[in-house]
Amino acid sequence: MMATRSLLIHCLGTDAREVMRVEPPQLAPGACLVHFATLNELRPRSGILRAHLDEEERTRAQRFRFDADRERFELGHGWMRELLAHYTGTPPRDITLVRGRFGKPRLMKKDLCFNLSDTKDAVALAVCSTMELGLDLETLDRSVDHEAVSAHYFTPEERITISRSDQPKRTFLELWTRKEAVLKASGVGIMDDLRSLRVDEPLNKLTIRHTEFMAMAAPEYHVRTWRMRSGHLISLATPRPLEQAMLFGA
Repeated sequence: MMATRSLLIHCLGTDAREVMRVEPPQLAPGACLVHFATLNELRPRSGILRAHLDEEERTRAQRFRFDADRERFELGHGWMRELLAHYTGTPPRDITLVRGRFGKPRLMKKDLCFNLSDTKDAVALAVCSTMELGLDLETLDRSVDHEAVSAHYFTPEERITISRSDQPKRTFLELWTRKEAVLKASGVGIMDDLRSLRVDEPLNKLTIRHTEFMAMAAPEYHVRTWRMRSGHLISLATPRPLEQAMLFGA
């Protein structure tokens, strides 16, 4: 008999949210701070941000076939290092990252959890001092056949939720970012069987079978989703409820 185990996913409704344009506070226990920036906001500082990259990141950047993908990687990872430097006190270029089994980066020495996500025109970084977390970012003007994709990756109940929505594409992307955030929080990152994750109800009681996901996932996840005036969606997943979640701009 195939091994299985239970998983609970708590999903708050989607909130409209604006970024705060102030200096982030100290990172308190039980809090998560999310930083969001469009590439247009980061481009004026491209030289500084590229200078933060280490040799491994520079090598990875050169492997991108398209200039737009290379630029997004360089600006996003340079900004990530700058933000991690703010929280750790370590110069951006001196931050040492190691990767988990499925490639999720973490700091080698500092007790700080973080997750980076990007979409075609923006990047976001979430940081927390007390628990692992997963972050996913999407742009609402993404070109996607939401009916075809949801038929392959979503549960029948989720597809009904999408079909009944007055904005089905937006609802599809909200659910997609929730699934991705949970997977990234677990450290697995990518899993073919997204239909094993249901994220359209406030409380989703699941039975999971994927070997690595069973081994790495927490017993439950708490997911928040934000819709931003810039036309982007952010979902954040943590294994325990957050006392505070704040969103900051570049």
